[in-house]
This record gives sequence, C-alpha cells and structure tokens, in this order.
Amino acid sequence: MTQEGVVVMRERIFFTRRIPSKGIEILKKDYELHIREDESIPTKEEIIDGIVGCEGLVCLLTDPIDRDVLSSPDLKFVSTYAAGYNNIDVTFASSRKIPVTNAPGALTETTADIAFALLLSAGRRVVEGDRFLREGSFHGWSPMLLLGQDIHGKTLGIVGAGRIGGALARRAVGFRMNILYYNRKPDPVLERETGAVYTPFDQLLCNSDFVSLHTPLTRETEHIISAREFGLMKKKAVFINTSRGPCVNENDLVKALESGDIWAAGLDVFEREPLVDERLLCMDNVVLLPHLGSASFDTRTGMAVTACTNMAMMLAGKRPPNIINPEVYSDIRI
Repeated sequence: MTQEGVVVMRERIFFTRRIPSKGIEILKKDYELHIREDESIPTKEEIIDGIVGCEGLVCLLTDPIDRDVLSSPDLKFVSTYAAGYNNIDVTFASSRKIPVTNAPGALTETTADIAFALLLSAGRRVVEGDRFLREGSFHGWSPMLLLGQDIHGKTLGIVGAGRIGGALARRAVGFRMNILYYNRKPDPVLERETGAVYTPFDQLLCNSDFVSLHTPLTRETEHIISAREFGLMKKKAVFINTSRGPCVNENDLVKALESGDIWAAGLDVFEREPLVDERLLCMDNVVLLPHLGSASFDTRTGMAVTACTNMAMMLAGKRPPNIINPEVYSDIRI
C-alpha cells in the first residue's frame, strides 16, 4: 500500500499452521500473512525458512521454538496458540528482547470438561463397553458385566489446582466427590467454592480414588508421577492426565497398569507425543485420546482470537495482557 506515493511495507507474520479464521481476520487487513498449510508438525528447519523476512511468529505447542529459530534477525514477536510454552526457549527470547505470549484462559473450561470425561470413561469402562457391544459380544444384561468404579461420593485428588485443576474441582462438586488438592500453596477461594482440602502430595496419592494431573511441564514437574507415586496410589485408583505427557514416566505407568498397582487410566497426552507406547494401545483399562483437551469449536476459536490479538498488540507497540516474559518491557513505559 502507499502513503502519498511512498510504498509502505507491511509487517509479515508466519503461521506454522492454519488456525480458525476468526483469529486470522484480526491480522489480515493490516499485515501480510504467510500460513503454512501442511497439517503435520513442522521441522525446525521449516520454521526457520518460514520466518525469513517475518517480524511475527504464531506457533503451536508442538513446534520447536529454540534459540536457532529465535536467532532469526527479522523475528521480533512470538505468539503461541496454546496455554503451555515449554516448547519455547523463553529465556533466550528474553535475551533478544522478543516478547512471547500465550493463550491461557480460553481453554480452561473445555480442558476441564475432557478431564472429567476421561475420569467418567475410565472409571465406568465406557469405551471398553462401546467396543464390547460393537464387536457383537453383548448377549444381554448380566450382574457381573463390565463392573466399574462409582464416581459419586468418591475422593478426587487434584495435583496442580490452577485454572484447569480448579475448574475440574467445581465439576466434581456436582458428583458429591470429596476433593483433595496439592498445589504450591493453599487456595482459600477454591476451598470455599468446592470444599477442597489442601493435602500433602504423598497423602493425596494414598487417599484418592481418582488422581488427576494438572501441572505445567517444568524441570521440577518432569516425571512428577513415576513408579514411587503409582506405588502410593490405591489398587483401585484411576489416574488421569490432561496436562503434559512428560510429567509422567510412561513406562512406569504401563508397569503400574500391568501389575495392578492402579486400576485404570485416562490419557489425553503422552510422553513422546505423537508417539504412544504400543503396550497402552493394547490395554482395555486405558482410555486414550489424541490431545483433545481444547478441541471444541468455541475454544479453538477463542484461542485463535487470543493469539492473534496478542500479536496485533505487540506489532502495534502495545504490551499484551498474556505476556510470558514481561521483563522485555522493563525499560519501556507502557
């Protein structure tokens, strides 16, 4: 476009994959968008090639955004279409004064929905029952057919009671569950709203019928659930993970399920995602989902709007509300 005969170059933004159009509409009028149409996870080399000449990068949780990517001389802003950002070298981004933003609020309720769906499905053997019927094995009601665990009145242990863990607790109230939670510090608001009881980690594992993991992935939380933790759980415990795959030692999980140290599991994430341990694929007492935590029309659209609004604000010289590394703005009065 031109201003009084002078060509004005528009900032360019690279999207590692296409996201819902409502987000893209926020940016396409004022900026030049380059959208990678391939649905596969991009390699680091593809991302480096894609951001040549681009000031902005809109990426996904699965994209490797390391120092090689962040060293691109053109790159000035990163917005991730996700709540988590362990795939981004935020420390290095900060050293280059590159703001990094995420989309934390849009997926809270929907991810809590999927966590409770996994809890119900694994506890009551819903998927196993569906498969049993489709295979032609159902020949009538039987007193001992596919007996599962009650949900109502049982004890739910929530490890990491942040936005999503707290939302799960509020759902559990409707099932009259007793709620234990372990967090960095007690949450008086959550306790008032749900009756949840702040409980030491090991004690929570020992006393819960259902254990649901909702921690971010950090050095401290990698393999926070391993053989020792499974050994503390009840033999009839159901383990749910909708947080991050590497928070769980998947080999130890398989062994706990095989040995009967725990009764069942419901998983939406995996340690080496998208690879899934073949032993899990063969187990009837595991419900497996392909990372569907935020997969609803409304939520994925909300994430797109948040990610693209973050990018628009950064490009306009404004401080976005979802900034991960606010220190990059420390010398700027906004």
